[in-house]
Amino acid sequence: MKIGFITINFHSDQDTLDVVKQLEKNALPLAVTSTVYVVDNEGSENLKEKIKKHSQAIYVASPGNIGFAAGNNLGFKKALEDECDLIVLINNDTIVPEDLILKILASPIADPTTGAVGGLIYFAKGFEFESKYKKDELGKVIWYGGGEYDWNNVYAKHLGVNEVDKGQYDGQRETDFITGCLFITKAEVLEKVGLFDERYYLYFEDSDLGLRIKKAGYKLIFDSNINLWHKVAQSSGIGSPLNDYFLTRNRLVFGMDYARTRTKIALMKEAVKKLFVGTKAQKLAICDFYMRKLGGGSWIKKP
Repeated sequence: MKIGFITINFHSDQDTLDVVKQLEKNALPLAVTSTVYVVDNEGSENLKEKIKKHSQAIYVASPGNIGFAAGNNLGFKKALEDECDLIVLINNDTIVPEDLILKILASPIADPTTGAVGGLIYFAKGFEFESKYKKDELGKVIWYGGGEYDWNNVYAKHLGVNEVDKGQYDGQRETDFITGCLFITKAEVLEKVGLFDERYYLYFEDSDLGLRIKKAGYKLIFDSNINLWHKVAQSSGIGSPLNDYFLTRNRLVFGMDYARTRTKIALMKEAVKKLFVGTKAQKLAICDFYMRKLGGGSWIKKP
């Protein structure tokens, strides 16, 4: 059994190195090997040299800031070339427990009907959205406890977000989507449904892949036994113009691909309204959607 982890680096060398070190500390059962594919969207020579010191890590250079979708696709392709059985996307701005691999192997990912698995993800201490929590609740505040779509408005909701974990999301169950922060799948699934759609660049690419997995007849499973701690929005910044641009544009792309006709019409009306009253980033996003400037769009300068 070969497990390949894929993580993206962009101006966050130390976070990336920390994740590599934490994954190397994970216990491996007999006949199981683990490799971390570090896709560098920054082109950091310093990181490249440091990764060489880690026997379980492979540095994968990208041509520039090609985004989350295309960057992970480089990792997917390398892991598939190396004949990994399980492939796991993991954000570099996370804290990895030493039993993550054991929990992944014990999850429903081995079930032939399962296409992908996600875990119960907490805010890392100090990265919560709110400041209302008691000291002993920090590290137990949920960021992702499963996913649910609001198809009337084309929004993806994290179940349990901002709630303190008291066991309310314990167990294994089907979920609408799995966040790309920790996305566990199989080589055979990717070979059947394909990789990330690079039109998205950043945001909604995980939702799109999850729906294609479901359309192929597989289940998406949430497993609360698998845990991770997320230092939220380290690379893009919640509420930033970049965040605003890609969420606005890609929601339109995703909605036009998957929503029902009535919702598509509502999305178009909302988009026209935002051309007049939206933020600068939203206006640019909507123009790019109509002009089919996808991928990095007008926001990202070409390398």
